[in-house]
Amino acid sequence: MAYEWRLFWVGDGGNPAGGRPVPGWEDLEERERALGLRERQPILVSPDGRVDPRLSECLRRSAFSAKAQGTQVTYAPLYRLFFTFLWQRELNWDEASEDDVEDWEDWRRRGATNPAPVDGGTWAKEQSALKLLYGIAAQRGLVSANPVTLASPSDVKTSDVKWLSPRAFRLWRNVGLGGMLPSGLEDEAWRGRSAGRDTAYADLLYSSGLRRREGGTLLLCELPALGRRNYYAVRVGQAVAKRAGYTFYVGHPALQRVEGYRMSTRALAVARARQRGVYDRLPDLRIIQRVSRTGRVQWKGDGRMGESALGRLTAAERMRLFVDGEDGLEPAMLWLTESGLPLRYTSWTKVFERASERCATAGLEVFATPKMLRHSMALRTLIALHNALDRRLGLTPAERLHYEEVYGQVWLMVKDMLGHRSEQVTRDVYLEPVRGLQLESLLGDDDNPMNAEKIAELAARTGLVLDAA
Repeated sequence: MAYEWRLFWVGDGGNPAGGRPVPGWEDLEERERALGLRERQPILVSPDGRVDPRLSECLRRSAFSAKAQGTQVTYAPLYRLFFTFLWQRELNWDEASEDDVEDWEDWRRRGATNPAPVDGGTWAKEQSALKLLYGIAAQRGLVSANPVTLASPSDVKTSDVKWLSPRAFRLWRNVGLGGMLPSGLEDEAWRGRSAGRDTAYADLLYSSGLRRREGGTLLLCELPALGRRNYYAVRVGQAVAKRAGYTFYVGHPALQRVEGYRMSTRALAVARARQRGVYDRLPDLRIIQRVSRTGRVQWKGDGRMGESALGRLTAAERMRLFVDGEDGLEPAMLWLTESGLPLRYTSWTKVFERASERCATAGLEVFATPKMLRHSMALRTLIALHNALDRRLGLTPAERLHYEEVYGQVWLMVKDMLGHRSEQVTRDVYLEPVRGLQLESLLGDDDNPMNAEKIAELAARTGLVLDAA
């Protein structure tokens, strides 16, 4: 008998990137719909092969289902781990006690047999996940009380380095993703074939401040036409944003690199896939028929028509969308694998990790994550906006102190660009390096490369910004 719980997701049976359906289960999607299961709902299967409908209902329509998709993807595997721990104690998921949770916390954080103990920050996330689920179960009378009663960990820490200076970013991107040597020359030993895609994605995040999922699920039809503007406004759909849709801004150079990828690396991947008939064998495709000016997309699939607002398309639904052009089918999603299939947005974490490992092998102390690029955009934008307003209003450093209300609008603007609900989150989390600095340290003039110099200055002064000489 198996001893581990298993995790599945509704819709995986018809996902283009998930392979062909299991023989005998070709009608899986119809069965899921008949049961009223929600798209991308997690399904947990016990080691004896059973699915508890009560547990599934807790995940189908509740405070859990109201969470952002990324949060659900994070929480569901944590449930599987904890349920497996309980099963090895001969307990079902609904039989957990406070002692069981305390023992789980002790093993996860300090267990001698645990090969990879977690830190306070990771445990805090796991604790929140368990508290949410068992709170739902308690409200529905499935458990007598919520067994998650531990106090929040006191050793929650975040990395001191959250930001990249422009030159540190360029060095990491060129060496880690682009196959260059630290000297700036091409590395003849480089065998990477996705440099165009990877550098374009990194530039997009560094310029726009998009989250990994938001940038990783963009559709071709959502990209603005490249023109002569410095910045382009693009809408993030609410279904792939963390909480709600918002407008982000991407600079011309970053959008130009994205367009270069679309016309080269991506086009070659699509051509290869067409030659091999990859798209002809995919199940459950949705062929886009029309995208209206109001942002509604109509598609055809399985002999029926469907329609939705672009903003309501989930990451999984976006991967199923295709367009049928003059040369044949191609995915509607922007980012593709080498085989021409839509790239799961979660894959970008591994791409960034490999790039940072390559930099380390080259003797460079630069690294990056998608979130660091988002942080960096916020910091650059804040400094640039402060400086621009100082020049526009002609303020002296002394007069600057009297305009705090005016400069409150700067924080609000950055908050909106990041898609935050709270201005305080922007102040406390993203823009920590500038707190406590004298306002005049942010001033500059048109003749100086102020942003890069001031960020380098902050790097030296605070130790919070990753820079490169």
